[in-house]
Amino acid sequence: MTGPAPGAVPSPNIWHHTSTYEAENRAADPDGRLWSRIRSIAAWDGRDVLDLGCGTGFHLPAFAETARSVVGVEPHPDLVALARRRTRRLGHVEVRWGTAQAIPLPDACVDVVHVRWAYFFGPGSEPGLAELDRVVRRGGTALVIDNDATRSTFGRWFRRGYPDLDPGAVERFWSMHGWERDSVDMGWRFLDRADLEAVVRIEFAPSAAEAILAEHQGLDVDYAVNVWSKRF
Repeated sequence: MTGPAPGAVPSPNIWHHTSTYEAENRAADPDGRLWSRIRSIAAWDGRDVLDLGCGTGFHLPAFAETARSVVGVEPHPDLVALARRRTRRLGHVEVRWGTAQAIPLPDACVDVVHVRWAYFFGPGSEPGLAELDRVVRRGGTALVIDNDATRSTFGRWFRRGYPDLDPGAVERFWSMHGWERDSVDMGWRFLDRADLEAVVRIEFAPSAAEAILAEHQGLDVDYAVNVWSKRF
C-alpha cells in the first residue's frame, strides 16, 4: 500500500484537503435528516455494513454503534491510515485498501452498502455496480448519496461549478439500472465563516468559489441530495 489503489478515481477535495473535508463532514446534515432517511431505507442494526470510499472513516463509528460488523474500503493509503486510527478501539470495524471496481471482499458478505460522494456519479460507475452485485447478500441494500443539482442553493452552486454535468442524464442512468431515488433536504451548518469559505474553495474552481462566497451570507446553506437505493 504505497500509493492509491490501481484504478482509483482521484478525489480533489478529501485527497488534498483532508482537514477541510472533515469540517465539511461536520457541517453536513445538522438535523440528522439524511441519516434518518437512509436508516429508514436500510436499517443496519445487527447487520454487516460496507462503507465504500470511506475516506478518513468519518461515518464508520456511527454505523458501528449498532451494526454487527463494519468494513470501510478506501483507495488512498493516507486516508486508510486515518480511518484505521479513528476506529482502532472498535473491534468490529475494519478498514481495507481498495476500490469500488475491485472491492477487496468475498462474494455475498454484506447487507448494507453506504456510498457517499465516492466514485459513483452515474455513467462510468458500471464496474462498481457490478461489484455491488457480487458482494451484497440477497435481501441486502446499497445506498448511493449524491448531489441533487436540480434544486436548493447548493444545487444552483453545483450547476454553476460543473456545467458539463447533466442532472437528467444522471437520473436516467440510475433509473435504467433499477435504482430508486429519495430526495432529502439535508443542509450545511457551519460554526464559523472561515470553515464555510474553506469548504466552498475546495469544492469549486476559484472563479466559481469566489462568486458563490460574494453572494452568500451566513453560515447555513440549504442543500438537497439524492439517496439512490437498490435492493438485492
